[in-house]
Amino acid sequence: MLRGARRRLTAALHALRGGLDVVHPPLEDYALAHTTPAAGHLAEAMRSTAARMPSSVGMMSATPEARLFELLIAISGARRVLEVGTFTGVGALAMAAALPEDGELVTIEFDKETAAIARGNIEGSPHRDRITLIEGDAREEIGKLAAPFDLVFIDAWKPDYVHYYEAALPLLSPRGMIVADNVLWSGRVLNPKPDDEWARGLMAFNDRVQADERVHNVLLTVGDGLMLAWRADATSAD
Repeated sequence: MLRGARRRLTAALHALRGGLDVVHPPLEDYALAHTTPAAGHLAEAMRSTAARMPSSVGMMSATPEARLFELLIAISGARRVLEVGTFTGVGALAMAAALPEDGELVTIEFDKETAAIARGNIEGSPHRDRITLIEGDAREEIGKLAAPFDLVFIDAWKPDYVHYYEAALPLLSPRGMIVADNVLWSGRVLNPKPDDEWARGLMAFNDRVQADERVHNVLLTVGDGLMLAWRADATSAD
C-alpha cells in the first residue's frame, strides 16, 4: 500500500515537473521487492507518514535509500551523522538504528509541523537517545555544530544545497562522506527552465561538487539521484 502511494505521488510530481523517471518503474518495484523491508518502529513511522501526509509521502526516505544509508554507516564505522532535512524522521530513525550504542545523529528541520511529527516518531524509537532534533534554518544551524561528522545527509531546500555542502564539508571526519538526495530532480537538471529555481539550484550543486578538488564524488541513479562526495585526501588520511 505504501509503495502504491509513493508511486502515485511520484507520477504526479513528474507530471508537475515535466520530468521523467530516472529508473524504469517496474525495475524500481523489482528492486524494492528484493530489498530487506522496514520493520518495527521504522515501518510504523513510514506507515504513519503515508497516512498523515499522503500528499508529501514522496519526501520520505524510501526503503532502498534507508538501507543504503544503513550500509554506508555499517561499512564506514560511522559514529556521528548529520542530517539536513528531517521531514517526519524516517531517515533519521533508519540511520540511528545502524549507529553503535554511543553513536549520535543530529538532524535539522525548518518546518515546525513536520518537526513535531518527527519528534513524536523519535521519542517512540528504541534509539531515541542517539538522536538530537534541531528546529531551525540549517544555513544557520550547521555552523554552530562541532566537528567531526562521519556522514552528512542533505535532503532539504534544494536551492540551498551549495550552502549546506560548503557548511558541512569542513565538519567531515578524515574518511567522512556527504550524501545529497534528489540531485537529478526527475531529469530537469539536464535542461532547467530559467524560472526553475530548484532544478537550477541542484544543477549548481552538482557542478560545484564535480569541480571541487577537495573531494572525489559519484552521482548515482538511485531514486531521484544521489550525489556521494568524500574527501580527496581520504586514501592518505590516518
